[in-house]
Amino acid sequence: MYKHLYDEFYKIFGKSNENIRIFKSPGRVNLIGEHIDYNGGHVLPAALSMYTTVLVRKRNDNIIRLYATDLKYVVQAELDRLLLYKDYKWGNYQLGIAYQLMTEGFSVPGCDMLFEDKVPLGSGLSSSAAIEVATSLALNRLGGYDTGMKELAIISQMAEHNYVGVKCGIMDQFTSAMGKEGHAVLLDCRDLSYEYIPLKTAGYKLVIANTNKKRSLGESAYNQRRYECENALLLMKEAFPDAKYLCDITIDGLMSNINLIKDPVIRNRAIHVVSENDRVLKSADALKNGNLESFGEMMVKSHESLRDLYEVSCNELDVLMEAAMLQKGVIGSRMTGAGFGGCTVSLVKETTIDSFMDEVGSMYKEKTGYEASFYVSDIGGGGTEVF
Repeated sequence: MYKHLYDEFYKIFGKSNENIRIFKSPGRVNLIGEHIDYNGGHVLPAALSMYTTVLVRKRNDNIIRLYATDLKYVVQAELDRLLLYKDYKWGNYQLGIAYQLMTEGFSVPGCDMLFEDKVPLGSGLSSSAAIEVATSLALNRLGGYDTGMKELAIISQMAEHNYVGVKCGIMDQFTSAMGKEGHAVLLDCRDLSYEYIPLKTAGYKLVIANTNKKRSLGESAYNQRRYECENALLLMKEAFPDAKYLCDITIDGLMSNINLIKDPVIRNRAIHVVSENDRVLKSADALKNGNLESFGEMMVKSHESLRDLYEVSCNELDVLMEAAMLQKGVIGSRMTGAGFGGCTVSLVKETTIDSFMDEVGSMYKEKTGYEASFYVSDIGGGGTEVF
């Protein structure tokens, strides 16, 4: 199964007496709960059966070399000079992990690493988290440690904050590290308590549609949204002095004191965050009770809120979502991920999936000029060593 990767590894890095170890970590789809992980809310993601796989082998110096099967060039860095490489177009996520591990007191050995990415890049399915968690797991184990996956998820998040420069929440890395086959993860982002929710979709499948519109969190309004939410919380502290996060406030409490927020933009951001947190909890209950129709309604309301209040959707995402909801056998649809491009996720009756992809793809091409890509992915497990 991995012979082609061994062959490419030897072609790029040559052979040695050191063993090659293999690790993998998945992308994720967020079923509902967008832009609330960094606001102390609940999210409901699931790991996908699309993985970043990394082959790694120790070196006898302080050099780390990185290669991706789809990019065909080698990135090389010195482990004691990692701050020099922060602006690399590719490789900065991996080098950021090495930097963060060393900052946390771990020893990182020199090594050669080959990456095969099956999570579509820039899709909103967390290809970056898959790379981060796979890298942190590989470097941690190669250094002789047995750090828990939950801690490695946090280290991966900190690497993105401190090295890459994106103040992301914990959801993506946590799901990539801690996902469970056949289950969604109801995660409380305040304290990282979590519950696995069985995904019993009874004749329905999750179908992911990729806009194929390039996106980048670093170049997007992601950090601006986070700043707006911090402002909203500061204003609401007049009524809720003990609130540490926006999601500590109920929707009734927020709306009863909404006059504290004068700026209509910041007001909309707060309403989205607090109402989205409420939708996540209702969605988890609906899935536990097998009420797919209620869950589908929450998906649609989530998209509308992200489009109108949080303003992180775009024409391409809206077209995909609206086209999906016109199809027979579709219970719900919404954008997933940070937005500004990326993917939608729809709950589609299995017997109509082929016609769904044909019809939605045709409507999308006609209205946007882009070709959509579709994925019907199983729900996979979290990061692990293969052997």
